[in-house]
Amino acid sequence: MAITRRDIGEIMVEKGFISPSDLQQARQIQQTSKVTDIGRILTDNGLANERDVANARAQAMNLKFIDLEQRRPSADAIAVVPPQVAQRHNLIPIQREGNNLLVAIANPTDPTAADDVRLASGCRVHFAIAAASAVEQAITEFYSGAASGNGTAPTGLASDLGGVGGGLAGVMGDVEAYKSRGDVSDVEERGEEVPDAPIIRVANVIVQQAIRDGASDIHIEPDRRNLRVRYRVDGVLRQEMELPKYIHPPLISRYKIMANMNIAERRLPLDGRIAVSFENKEYDLRVSSLPTLHGEKVVMRILDKSSVLIGLNKIGFLPEVQAQIESIITQPNGMILMTGPTGSGKTTTLYSILNKINNIEVNILTIEDPVEYQLGGISQVHVNRKAGLNFAIALRSFLRQDPDIIMVGEMRDLETAEIGIEAALTGHLVLSTLHTNDAPSAVTRLVDMGVEPYLISATIIGVLAQRLARTICPKCKVPYEVPAQELRHFGYRPTDPNAMVQLWRGQGCDNCKGKGLKGRTGIHEMMLMNDEIADLVVRRAPVADVREAARANGMLLLREDGLRKILEGITTPEEVRRVVFTAGHAA
Repeated sequence: MAITRRDIGEIMVEKGFISPSDLQQARQIQQTSKVTDIGRILTDNGLANERDVANARAQAMNLKFIDLEQRRPSADAIAVVPPQVAQRHNLIPIQREGNNLLVAIANPTDPTAADDVRLASGCRVHFAIAAASAVEQAITEFYSGAASGNGTAPTGLASDLGGVGGGLAGVMGDVEAYKSRGDVSDVEERGEEVPDAPIIRVANVIVQQAIRDGASDIHIEPDRRNLRVRYRVDGVLRQEMELPKYIHPPLISRYKIMANMNIAERRLPLDGRIAVSFENKEYDLRVSSLPTLHGEKVVMRILDKSSVLIGLNKIGFLPEVQAQIESIITQPNGMILMTGPTGSGKTTTLYSILNKINNIEVNILTIEDPVEYQLGGISQVHVNRKAGLNFAIALRSFLRQDPDIIMVGEMRDLETAEIGIEAALTGHLVLSTLHTNDAPSAVTRLVDMGVEPYLISATIIGVLAQRLARTICPKCKVPYEVPAQELRHFGYRPTDPNAMVQLWRGQGCDNCKGKGLKGRTGIHEMMLMNDEIADLVVRRAPVADVREAARANGMLLLREDGLRKILEGITTPEEVRRVVFTAGHAA
């Protein structure tokens, strides 16, 4: 195996993939991080993309780099490497010529990969490097049929989930197998493990497929005659399968066992957690059960531990908004608020900000309910109301812990808000969230909670409102034209009333499962505090006056930010309208 001879970071700079200052920042993070690989640090912190890092790594190791979007695997190469070997080592065979096999792999230093591929294929193995996510996508694409057909369980799902059957296509076979085994239900009810039980395979496949599809939530919902399984993907629920009703009790019991919940309690709501390791990534599943008319409903929130470290440049900020964010987060004191409904990505943005400003020279404390993601180098506290630990009590203790930066999960009451403001006034940078429709409404919400206006004007330095809109699928993106007048309610003012505007939409393909939309981006409204706005806050001016002053100070409304992304071909008018426009409020 070739050994790295040159530094990946220096190669990235030489190739123009990153700037010298980016490399310097990554080196500083490396000194205080448990992660030593400079390439991973660059990608985790949004300083470089995965493809460029893989390209530089290939040059450093004197290996070939393969872009899997340009180079597609051949059928005869796929045929000689079993899917479980490809999944175990995150590799994809590319081309077979006689007894030689070219294989794209994410980690060429894997000590057993070459031997496993050689034994399975009977070929001489030649490795090339490809981006890890591209390899994972290729495995899913080229082995999906094989995995479903042979019933082999992919290796990679954590042992706490057991073995996985043959994908969604094989679920009904496991359901029928369960029906023929009357003993499994009784064993499940007693909380005992049956490693080969069909019900375990069904439970595992549902979770595995949700992770593969990029779902944020799994809904297991009983109806009168059947059991419905739905995934929330890119903020929208979609039905994946419908199972017979008799599978409901053992399936719910299985998830409750995995989450260490009381399987005998069916009358009260319960909460639990499941830790999952899948395809070399760590996930947490927050499990919630709810008694309904037709039985217990279970919802599992999938938390990808790596998703919050995507970097500020990948959240969807317009350049001028990102510059404003990066300016205020370097302030020594003051309060920054995030607003938006549940599921609008506030946590991801706040964690990305914390990751950006986290270094050995600052003491960062967070109080959250719950702690969704663990960040290295940051002291995180979980709310425990049964023990008497709430936001306000934790904040009081924080002020005696010599903090520089404090994050409060949510400003829920006057006591919490007042202590947070006190912290901001005494030389700390405070980050928190509020539930308001837009940025200007945050100041009036605090006034309504009972905070004195002069304290608000003296502490708040910026308010960021955020929504998440689905993005157009890049694989099936096509242009089309609409009359410019159709964009007027987004704030578009054409010079010619008869003009046409070119927009973009997705036609629907395998990549987006026919939806034409895949992934999400942020839509933002950034209000920076200035003297005029501060004066309006002190005078308890209407929120409309605050909004106009913020616009005069350069703030783009949510719909105007959305319009920019529509015109740039990032999202569609329908998506912006769906997430931004609410009844009685035009954002």
